[in-house]
Amino acid sequence: MSSTFLYRLPVEQTQWKVEGQTTTAFTWEYEDGSEDLLRLYAKGKKQQWDAADRLDWSQDVDPDNPMGMSDRTIAIHGTDLWNSLGEKDRVHIRRNLQAHSLSQFMHGEQGALIATAKIVQTVPTYESKFYAATQVMDEARHVEVYARLLHQKFELAYPITPTLKSLLDNVLTDARWDMTYLGMQVLIEGLALAAFASIRDHAKNRLAAAVNAYVMEDEARHVAFGRIALRDYYPQLSDAERDEREEFAVEACYLMRDRFLSIEVWETLGLPVDECVKMVQSSERMKLFRTRLFTRIVPTIKDIGLWGPRIRKAYADMGVMSYADVDAEGLLAKDEQVAADFDARRARPA
Repeated sequence: MSSTFLYRLPVEQTQWKVEGQTTTAFTWEYEDGSEDLLRLYAKGKKQQWDAADRLDWSQDVDPDNPMGMSDRTIAIHGTDLWNSLGEKDRVHIRRNLQAHSLSQFMHGEQGALIATAKIVQTVPTYESKFYAATQVMDEARHVEVYARLLHQKFELAYPITPTLKSLLDNVLTDARWDMTYLGMQVLIEGLALAAFASIRDHAKNRLAAAVNAYVMEDEARHVAFGRIALRDYYPQLSDAERDEREEFAVEACYLMRDRFLSIEVWETLGLPVDECVKMVQSSERMKLFRTRLFTRIVPTIKDIGLWGPRIRKAYADMGVMSYADVDAEGLLAKDEQVAADFDARRARPA
């Protein structure tokens, strides 16, 4: 079945082509590169995997709650509106919210696929080109697994949201290679890790949990890639250049935080959109979730040297400054261990 028939909204509303200029950088230096990046490249080669083999696609999903998530994860849960709904309407909300979330993962991974191919083309050093090439394969696999989950198990999908589209526009049209790194490797991938973790750690459906666990294993390397490359490059920038990148990071963080209002779902289901958005914004659980989205981003931004007054004020306003001292490398190592644990459970006799 064509994907077009799965979308709850006309895809023509959000389909677009990105116009931009890209400078291709060849390099004739094949030695004396960054040892950290070469080690990451070696790791990326070893950790390639086949989605058709590593995941058990024979597992069924509950059509009423495909990922097996608690209703407490729904921002309008417990409100007067939620309590007034019958079970049939609640099923529609569960299924559509989960499909909406996975759809944005799928579209974001396609954005990452294109952005990483651009990094191969534009980055000036050979070791970065090598590693980025492994990530291109990773991103293709991620699009594959989310598309397969939505097509075969959910049979439902949503087009890309305006906020994600806007952020990808900015990342893909900027000709500077480091802005692609900053937007994709640090910001989008960093936020994705936190969003994936909420499903990996709480979904009762084993297939949905495993998809996110294995994607996170790859994403851990991707964020490390951005951190290593930019940590060496950003000290070379002028104050004005660094301030421009901080401004971009601040705007991107606000955009990403607002990705989770689920406006398209409320519209599609015929629920009062403004009322639902207010409930999402005031939900204590959603406030906690939206701050936790920055668990991976804040320490990485600090580590790469974008830590001026502008960005510190923004993170203070968002209530996420406490993440500045999080052990980001420790979290990434844990992501790899969790994926190994999923492999071990699958190998264990039933």
